[in-house]
Amino acid sequence: MNILCIGGGPAGLYFALLMKKQNPSHRITVVERNRPYDTFGWGVVFSDQTLGNLAEADAPTAQAIEASFNHWDDIDVFFKGEKVTSGGHGFCGIGRKHLLNILQHRCEELGVSLVFETEVTDEQQYDADLIIASDGLNSRIRTRHVESFQPQIEQRHCRFVWMGTRKKFDAFTFAFRQTEHGWFQAHIYQYDADTSTFIIETPETVWRASGLAEMSQEESIAFCERLFADQLDGHKLMTNAAHLRGSAMWITFPRIVCGRWVHWNGAVPVVLMGDAAHTAHYSIGSGTKLALEDAIELARCFASQPDMASALAAYEKLRAVEVLKLQNAARNSMEWFENVDRYTAMEAPQFAYSMLTRSQRLSHENLRLRDAAYVADYERWFAQRAAAQAGQATAIATGTAPPMFTPYKVRDLILKNRILVSPMAQYSAVHGMVGDYHLAHLGARALGGAALVFAEMTCVSADARITPYCPGLYTQEHTQAWKRIVDFVHQHTDAAIAVQLGHAGAKGSTRAMWDGIDQPLDKDNWPLVSASPQQYLQGISQTAHEMTTEDMDRIQADFVRATLAADEAGFDWLELHCAHGYLLSSFISPLTNQRSDDYGGSLENRCRYPLRVFAAMRAAWPQHKPMSVRISAHDWVEGGITPDDAVQIARLFKAAGADMIDCSSGQVSKQEKPVYGRMFQTPFADRIRNEAGIGAIAVGSIYEADHANSIIAAGRADLCAVGRPHLANPAWTLTEAARIGYKTIAWPKQYLAGKQQLERNHGR
Repeated sequence: MNILCIGGGPAGLYFALLMKKQNPSHRITVVERNRPYDTFGWGVVFSDQTLGNLAEADAPTAQAIEASFNHWDDIDVFFKGEKVTSGGHGFCGIGRKHLLNILQHRCEELGVSLVFETEVTDEQQYDADLIIASDGLNSRIRTRHVESFQPQIEQRHCRFVWMGTRKKFDAFTFAFRQTEHGWFQAHIYQYDADTSTFIIETPETVWRASGLAEMSQEESIAFCERLFADQLDGHKLMTNAAHLRGSAMWITFPRIVCGRWVHWNGAVPVVLMGDAAHTAHYSIGSGTKLALEDAIELARCFASQPDMASALAAYEKLRAVEVLKLQNAARNSMEWFENVDRYTAMEAPQFAYSMLTRSQRLSHENLRLRDAAYVADYERWFAQRAAAQAGQATAIATGTAPPMFTPYKVRDLILKNRILVSPMAQYSAVHGMVGDYHLAHLGARALGGAALVFAEMTCVSADARITPYCPGLYTQEHTQAWKRIVDFVHQHTDAAIAVQLGHAGAKGSTRAMWDGIDQPLDKDNWPLVSASPQQYLQGISQTAHEMTTEDMDRIQADFVRATLAADEAGFDWLELHCAHGYLLSSFISPLTNQRSDDYGGSLENRCRYPLRVFAAMRAAWPQHKPMSVRISAHDWVEGGITPDDAVQIARLFKAAGADMIDCSSGQVSKQEKPVYGRMFQTPFADRIRNEAGIGAIAVGSIYEADHANSIIAAGRADLCAVGRPHLANPAWTLTEAARIGYKTIAWPKQYLAGKQQLERNHGR
């Protein structure tokens, strides 16, 4: 083939040498606009895993890189005058210029033609069978074929400047500095014998308030040197952007995602690679890694596929998935650094832990594998503070417990650990009455190690039910049936039990899930109400009418009556259901609330009725008992509730007396497009806990102890609600304790023989 690589960065050079190595008869040209052996930037970072990939792809290149890098295992975090160190991270740094020199030399060695100081504005002027557009994040080729590549380019919220220093650092260093205008942070790492990269960033608002937009380049550098004087130890900061004037040295990060990576110009394909196809935030050090691995994959596809079209289709399919995974992790990391102020109320150990696990790729057990001593120290620190919060300061002396097994106090209720059984509809009640099935279901899970077991959404009136098989609390017989279950939990387990009260609204009068979820009943339907007239399933569902003032008064009274009944039944905790498109949720979401009175319009108005109901319930519920609210923190529909709105909703309920927000999402509209994944709703709990300043419950695809420990330890939530895993295994909590080797956990005495065997089996 005759191959043209436009752009002489890592992607273009590495693909060129791999293809030339694969078939020396290929004619390969790399065209670069800069001068020979010239480049910009300071150091780049590789993980040990990336080095392994390079060694497999081309050993001589990998050996040359390994002979030149600076390796470190430790990460140091400087925050509020404290230093936190963790080890075992395994990274190396190399100067970007030196890396390109190695790749250029290897290309020349293999016979690749390198053309410098040449700007390509029209790739069609070249005679080629394959064109690689590796011309960087400002790719002219991508712009030229924008309709084919479908790029989404999002300029992010921080300003940053990329500098260097002769100060040598023996660890990857993160330093955080508070100023009168806000927080700045530095990402620092040594990449050769005498030079370190020094990236400084801050939110745009802080950057402007600090006057940096008006400063000259020299003034900006002096500002940064004063700000990070403790890290620099008298050394100067250096810039290689002398050609830029004033504030132009401070740039924003563009997040680039392309819908397609291949454009066919007749019979000649144009293929995106590296930053032209995607970007990953520098805070996870993966931009160069992605570029090199793009090259590796495309070369591998050409070696394994029968023709060019198949090779390019395989490349796009495989790399799009892998890049998306890394970009999602990079987005989590980027957003953490964009919102450092969210976490600055934390003490230094938890702040550092939160930073280390910010991308959700690095978990509690990953950290333990890297540095067991660090994790043991952190668990001890966390356990001591958890015991103090729960009023058990003397309960934990020298021993430690994994974060998920530490106590937590809400009002007068002390939970023995941080795991809850989520409320999960069972559709097994008769005329609202719970029975033996519910006793067995909830009793088994209360025996299974969780601190708090939630009963499913329990309806405040017969016409509040989702299905005819949903439980209720609207007759004295219902109260007594629930009391039987609550008494069992209290008498035979050390778990607490909660009830979630709700009203189905427009999602009511439907069949049991296994008979057709959300499908209306064939007969015996009851009237439905909602914030505004709506059909949940357009053209299928029964139409709910808009609530009148009389409806509001009646339903509020139903909630209060059910609250009093819940206390009479002996429940320890009460939750108000304001999520998933049910009645109170229909007021909160603009997708379902089109009212023009005091209960519609602004977010505050839309929350008015749910807050009114909550306040009436809180007044009726004993003050020593906790009360939480479940919300949909994201509607996953354009024009619906967003995570920003969720923070404000949480603040409103906090002001009304709520103790916790149960952070779910979706199920408000069938037009939703959720982005699923492990712990996919945890970021909502994170924001609500750390921005609204109220206790948060994380829920959604939390299915391992490692997930729960990471969430709790990082302060992303105070409690974890685990649903489906508890359906599969009522003793999920006890099982996970055995799996991670935590033996200091109480089991029902009747099951102790099973504890010993389970621990032995997992020990093996």
